[in-house]
Amino acid sequence: MTSEPTVRLESVRRVYHAGGPDEVRALDGVSLTIAPGEYLSVEGPSGSGKTTLLNLLGLLDVPTEGRMLWRGTPVERLGERDRTRLRRTGIGFIFQRFYLLPTLTALENVALPLLAGGLPARERETRARMLLAQVGLADRERSFPHQLSGGEEQRVAIARALANGPQLLLADEPTGELDSTRAGQVLDLLEAAHRDTGAAVVVVTHNPTVASRADRHLVMRDGRVVSDTAGR
Repeated sequence: MTSEPTVRLESVRRVYHAGGPDEVRALDGVSLTIAPGEYLSVEGPSGSGKTTLLNLLGLLDVPTEGRMLWRGTPVERLGERDRTRLRRTGIGFIFQRFYLLPTLTALENVALPLLAGGLPARERETRARMLLAQVGLADRERSFPHQLSGGEEQRVAIARALANGPQLLLADEPTGELDSTRAGQVLDLLEAAHRDTGAAVVVVTHNPTVASRADRHLVMRDGRVVSDTAGR
């Protein structure tokens, strides 16, 4: 395993202006290092900066001040095309609302990220089928999202996030709309993906039970990391 951090933030601020002189410091001097293979949870009240942090880690946004390095490369040196490429090849996203395309089957949704990588159709289908089998949905590959339960949709979303073998897996409230049984199943899948792929995992959550599954816990308040502790 390489010693190069997956992501490093150095005194990062993200400031938004709401159409006037007032500014909102969504992140206010955050320094953070995420090593390969780490499993982090991020907790905090609404407005604490969790989502902004996740957007920066996912290269969906860039800092206003400070430095952010992706595997040693300063993000400010990357153009939008390079950031897009890294998002496609190095980062997997799991969202609370799944964002599956309703006109595509489960198999097609999982295979979609592979299209940008230029894999032949047969290889895309083979990998997508393998990933669906890993999340226990081998018998649902031809089903459309409206034919799946919420837990099944979330499992398809996890398989899709793993399609390109990401080095960083980001999950935003991944169990927020699931009952406790299905939430536990999703968390088991996240842990299995973390263990099997060696990807770093960052889970944003309001749920202490979800956070307790991580190896490292961050707590945010007012755009700052106020606690960074080892977990289980």
